[in-house]
Amino acid sequence: MSESSTEPALVAHVLTEALPYIRRFRGKTIVVKFGGNAMVDDALKRSFARDIVLMKLVGFNPVVVHGGGPQIGKLLERIGKESRFIEGMRVTDAETMDVVEMVLGGLVNKEIVQLINGQGGRAVGLTGKDGGLIRARKLVLSGATPSDGEDAALDIGHVGEVAHVDPAVVDMLDTGEFIPVIAPIGVGDDGRSYNINADLVAGKLAEVLRAEKLILLTNTVGLLDRQGELLTGLDAARVRDLIADGTIHGGMLPKIRCALDAVEHGVRDAHIIDGRVTHAVLLELFTDSGVGTLIRSRRSD
Repeated sequence: MSESSTEPALVAHVLTEALPYIRRFRGKTIVVKFGGNAMVDDALKRSFARDIVLMKLVGFNPVVVHGGGPQIGKLLERIGKESRFIEGMRVTDAETMDVVEMVLGGLVNKEIVQLINGQGGRAVGLTGKDGGLIRARKLVLSGATPSDGEDAALDIGHVGEVAHVDPAVVDMLDTGEFIPVIAPIGVGDDGRSYNINADLVAGKLAEVLRAEKLILLTNTVGLLDRQGELLTGLDAARVRDLIADGTIHGGMLPKIRCALDAVEHGVRDAHIIDGRVTHAVLLELFTDSGVGTLIRSRRSD
């Protein structure tokens, strides 16, 4: 059979497979955390933008939360400031926070807005400071001091965690014709700006917005078992077992805990997907096989 005769059949199959998912998620909010390779590869950035625009066009309400760690690191290097990390968190003094706001709230946020609008969408860029969206509290780590080995508070500067989310501004945009694009910067009761982990912001937003799905883009194929095989279709209890037995460990652990927390607080499904795959978001949403790990709020019947 020639390529020209098989192509229409393939298109018809793809559309038929997608239709039930379009019906199921129409009118639903889906929070997508955009990060990893998908943010630095031009082809992946364009495919992500098209995915988000298509989601909006078929009636979904996408909300994009983005990171920008590598971009922050590059600008700090350019101005001669060393990046320091403690337990994976960037030590953020006042000067570094200025750079974080410039990169996340300005350069990266506006690039994503432009990418989405360039594909026919109507994106609006925000930080958590806009409209009182994200109230933050200072994150204080504990660690042993070199002198006596006793635990002590470690001050890592303007690094925060989510204290409260007011979804009014996102609801106003998302239920209209607009696509919110959110930089993970919050403001504390002290009036200071705080840099917050983008996964955590995405998870908390998904909870407060009562999202149908939380999607976290990563640089891996998803959650793997001890034999290197992809795990998916997991319920919360199974995920806790995998954490307890050490299958989930290292850098994947915070992301999994974020997804687990979301599904245990009202989000129906969380997905950890491979952002290195072109159109990864559409493949996960609209196909039976997907491209990553699905975590459900409850065991499927």
